[in-house]
Amino acid sequence: MSRFTFRLEQVRALREQAERQAKEALARQLAVVAVHESAVALISDAAHAARASVAPPPGSAVNPRDILARQAYADRLQGDREVAQLRLAREEREAEARRSLLEQAAQKREALERARTKAAEAHRLDELRTAADELGEVALSTFRQAAARGQA
Repeated sequence: MSRFTFRLEQVRALREQAERQAKEALARQLAVVAVHESAVALISDAAHAARASVAPPPGSAVNPRDILARQAYADRLQGDREVAQLRLAREEREAEARRSLLEQAAQKREALERARTKAAEAHRLDELRTAADELGEVALSTFRQAAARGQA
């Protein structure tokens, strides 16, 4: 029996490597998304606390400058929150793009895996046919020898 070799093994290995790299890129991007989600949550909490602190407590002296400063701070945090949400949305789109690249890489690798499996099965069937032919030849030869001895 001859050993099976897949002619496209190097291509399959490259596609496997590309898929692995796509997985790693997606993992890194998902980590970036998590950082941005955390930042949005922190800024949202700070903006909510700042909004709550704009109005002075009941019965306390009202200083217009303090109220304006608190309002300006709350507005700035709200702007920071919106910017952080935009960045998060951009990073989520990038993660989705990387997920799509990973799916494409996996499909390409799987196609070669199927071709490899099909080629290995064809090789195995060819080897079985060859072995069956050889056994048939041995049986025929044995039969002929036995028949020749029987006539003599």
